[in-house]
Amino acid sequence: MMERRSAIHGSRVVSIFGAAGPALDEVGLSAWIAQAAPGEALVYHRGFLAVDATGAVSNLTPERQRTLRGVAAAALRAAEQRLVHLVQARLGPDHFAYIAVARPRPGPAGAALSMRLLEAA
Repeated sequence: MMERRSAIHGSRVVSIFGAAGPALDEVGLSAWIAQAAPGEALVYHRGFLAVDATGAVSNLTPERQRTLRGVAAAALRAAEQRLVHLVQARLGPDHFAYIAVARPRPGPAGAALSMRLLEAA
């Protein structure tokens, strides 16, 4: 029997955000990306992203839905800029952890990284 192993270790995963927890916004995600060491992971949402971000079926307030859509879009932009890997972990039926894993930086961190994230928006 093959065993699946994850490169994400619990000690390297930053605090959990999601439907019941504090809201992570785009600025917070960008700040985490700017300072994260390669391999560090951030759970930016717990739940079912497609459902939670959709007004007609979500249990979140409209404001939290907008924030979640913004965070999800920012995470996708960061992945397109090759700053993070985006992965999911199934927690249960229709319940997932959405995780951003920091990648090695192609160049110097700091202001240049912030500019890449802003330009991608």
